[in-house]
Amino acid sequence: MLRRGGPVDPEAEAAFGPGRRWILYARLVLRVLPFLALVLGLAYDSLTPRDVTAVPFFAAAPLIAAPLYTLRATVLIGLLSTGLTLYVRLTRDTDSPALMVTELLTVVFVSVLSCVMNTAVHRVDLRLASARQMAEVAMRAVMPQPQRRIGALRIASRYEAALREANIGGDLYAAHDTPHGVRVVLGDVRGKGMDAVAAVAVVVGAFREVAERADTIEQAAEHMEQAVVRERDRRAVELEQQEGFVTAVFAEFSRDGRSVTIVNHGHPPPLLLEPGAQPRLLDSGEPGGPLALAELVGSPHPGPPVPLRPGATVLFYTDGLTEARDEDGVFYDPVERLDGRVFGEPEDLLEFLSEDVALHSGGDIADDMALLAVRSV
Repeated sequence: MLRRGGPVDPEAEAAFGPGRRWILYARLVLRVLPFLALVLGLAYDSLTPRDVTAVPFFAAAPLIAAPLYTLRATVLIGLLSTGLTLYVRLTRDTDSPALMVTELLTVVFVSVLSCVMNTAVHRVDLRLASARQMAEVAMRAVMPQPQRRIGALRIASRYEAALREANIGGDLYAAHDTPHGVRVVLGDVRGKGMDAVAAVAVVVGAFREVAERADTIEQAAEHMEQAVVRERDRRAVELEQQEGFVTAVFAEFSRDGRSVTIVNHGHPPPLLLEPGAQPRLLDSGEPGGPLALAELVGSPHPGPPVPLRPGATVLFYTDGLTEARDEDGVFYDPVERLDGRVFGEPEDLLEFLSEDVALHSGGDIADDMALLAVRSV
């Protein structure tokens, strides 16, 4: 990514993809602004009477540099601004030494203030980066990446953290190979921060345990409901306030990858992408309430297995995808955005979605987004 005070990292730029690259270009333009302000100051000084000052341009340069450059670069731009101010006054043949001193002190004061601002911004950036890194490490520890190939299925996963916060939320996914087929869960724990990560660990751990033992995916979902209720009761205060329920969708793929059964606990339905067909929401039968609330809202009743053609992809996602908004408040519609597009691998699908959501929202992702794509080969 673009570092303050450093060039653009080509590998990071490539990882951003075409949908986000414009953000990097915009920041590059911003980095030119301090020097543009100095050039405009010189031009303004040469084109105006000598009693008109160009100090606002010279003072603006270090202020613009403060959030974009390193401390050393900000100091250098401040010194350059001060030097240009002195040069302009000396070449103007001014009759007011007091005015020259005032202008110099103004630029010096603004330059020092810019260095203080730069230091403060840098410390906040480091603090946020450290908090985000710790949360991501914790998330990787409780939610390992699924295998990329299980039997006749290819699997890809992706976790996009919200850009507005340093804390990771409670989005989760897991895939497990069992004698009954490949069983998958993707869900969203209510809440954020380390409490949500702890709740994710409970849900993922319970799924690993029941996925192997339950005879059907519906029974697995029922066991998960009981596990979440037990954890909620054990930590009643924290879970009722922060992670009192979990929306989740469970799926069981046949071992040959030709059918899938869905059990939905209050989660957005998965999306089915088939070659030569329009994307459509996958029939999940009668959905139920979120885990730990099914006793109040009702339990789900899965429909019959949905047949899958070779090359079909089932996309599971959290509401971070569908609730991403553009500048007009329009929600992201994956059915519309994926219509007519073909992806060679499930990883390509998730890469496109990550870039396209960033483009749709202007790079400001307000909520975490978990994606899991399962393709029948």
